[in-house]
Amino acid sequence: MISLPSAVRAFLCTRSVDMRKSFDGLSGLVEECFRQDLLDGHLFLFVNRRRDRLKVLYFDHDGLAIWYKRLEVGGFQVPDAGDRDGIELEAAQLAMILSGIDLETARRRKRFRPAASIPAKNQGNSCERDLHNSNDRV
Repeated sequence: MISLPSAVRAFLCTRSVDMRKSFDGLSGLVEECFRQDLLDGHLFLFVNRRRDRLKVLYFDHDGLAIWYKRLEVGGFQVPDAGDRDGIELEAAQLAMILSGIDLETARRRKRFRPAASIPAKNQGNSCERDLHNSNDRV
């Protein structure tokens, strides 16, 4: 599992990118696809048409860095983004993409969420809410 600091976000360019592009070419795509500032330290991912190569561009404290992966067999699965050129990924999605896990068949299991994050159905007394009722959780 990839562990990213909470302030670091990951963005994926969903259109095919020429993998000959390097720092300057990919920097231009960051502005074009994501409308983000490259110097914020976020991860910007780019894949080629065959989806067998992936580049990650990021700012590493004192300069730009590129991480590049080429698959010998298979391809990276890119989530459907509709008509958008770029999407934001969760750290878990990024880890699944890099590990070759099928995003379509992977599903989230039901987890506990604190009552404060669950919208109340009735605005009555919060003590009356049944915290053991699974209908109150998502």
